[in-house]
Amino acid sequence: MAKTNIVDWTTITNFVVDAFKGYGIPEEDAKICADVLLESDKRGIESHGCNRFKPIYLDRIKAGIQNPVTNYEIVKETETTAVVDGHDGMGQVIGYKSMQLAIDKAKKYGMGMVVVRNSCHYGIAGYYTTMAAKQGCIGLTGTNARPTVAPTFGVEGMFGTNPLTLGVPTDEAFDFNFDAATSITQNGKLEYYERIGENLHAGTVVGADGKAIEGDAGAALKAIGSGNAALTTLGGIGEDLGGYKGYGFAMFVEFLSAVLQDGSYGKALIGKGENGEKRPFHLGHFFIAIDTDHFMGEDVCRKKAGDIIREVRSAKKAPGAERIYTAGEKEYEIRLARKDGVPINESVQKEFIAVRDELGLTQYKFPFED
Repeated sequence: MAKTNIVDWTTITNFVVDAFKGYGIPEEDAKICADVLLESDKRGIESHGCNRFKPIYLDRIKAGIQNPVTNYEIVKETETTAVVDGHDGMGQVIGYKSMQLAIDKAKKYGMGMVVVRNSCHYGIAGYYTTMAAKQGCIGLTGTNARPTVAPTFGVEGMFGTNPLTLGVPTDEAFDFNFDAATSITQNGKLEYYERIGENLHAGTVVGADGKAIEGDAGAALKAIGSGNAALTTLGGIGEDLGGYKGYGFAMFVEFLSAVLQDGSYGKALIGKGENGEKRPFHLGHFFIAIDTDHFMGEDVCRKKAGDIIREVRSAKKAPGAERIYTAGEKEYEIRLARKDGVPINESVQKEFIAVRDELGLTQYKFPFED
C-alpha cells in the first residue's frame, strides 16, 4: 500500500482554494469547490476528494473543456421546478446553487425539483443531500456520467456510474445519508486503487468475453477507456444476483439527468470528439427537496427517522459482527477520526507540489516535504 502523510485541514483548505483561484475560479466559487472536494475526504471517500483535485478539475480547466467561471442560467422556472443550463462551468457550484434552489422552493411550496444540463463533475452526491437534511428537508440527487457501465447481459459501457443519493433528517448526531453509485464500484475508486497499488475487487469489471476481469486496476481502467471492458451494475454480471436491479436504478438516474432538461446522455457524455479530441462532458443532474414542515413537521420526522434507524441497528447481529451501521454513520465516525487532517498518498503529494510550483504559491510548505 502507498505511504500517506497527514495535512491539516486549514493548510489543505487554503491551498485548494488558492489553487482553484489560480486556475481562474472566482473566490466564492473556489470556496464552494474546495468545500465539496474536501468534504469527500472528511467522510473517507478518497475516490472523490484530493485524488481528483488535479486530474478531474484543474486538468480539465487547462484543457479548455471546463469553464472556471460558471454561467449559471435558469432557462425555465415555476414555483416548484427549475431547469438550469450550467454552460460547462464548475459542477460543484452548479450543484450547490441548484440544491439550494430546490430547498428554497420546498420551504415555500412543500417540494422543489431542479434539473441541470451542460454541467461537469459535481463531486460527492451526498454533499447535496446533506445540505437538504441540515435544513429539515428530505433530499434526493443523482447525475449521469461517462458511459463506462454495461447493461445486464452487455459488455459495453452505455451509461455512467449514475449515483442515486438520498438524505433524511434524523435526531442523531448524523443524518441518514445514502450516497452510492448504481454500479458496484466507480471509475474514481479504480483510479484510487491504481494510485495505492490495490488490485480490482472480483466482479466489478466485465470484459468483452462476458467474464469478470481481475488483477491490476490501472490495466482495467485502460480497458474500460478503450471500450474493451466495462464496470458492472449493482448485483454484478448477469441476473443471478440481481444485476438487473442496479441496471434499472442506473437507467432511472439517466432519465432524470436528461429527459426533463433536454440534456445529453449515454455515448454523448464520453468527453471526446470523433477524432479523439477532448471536449466538454455536458453532464446532467437532478435535485429534489421535500420540506418536512409541510407534512407532520421537522421534529416529528427527525424523531421518527431516528427511531427507525435505531431499531434497525438493534437487530440480531451475524456471528463475529460487532455492530450494524446505517447510512452516514461510518462517514460521521471517520470525520471525527480525521479531525487533525487529511491523509495524502504519494501520488497526490507530487501533484500538489507541481500545482503549487506552477502557480507560485510559495507560502505553502507541506508536511510530506520535511
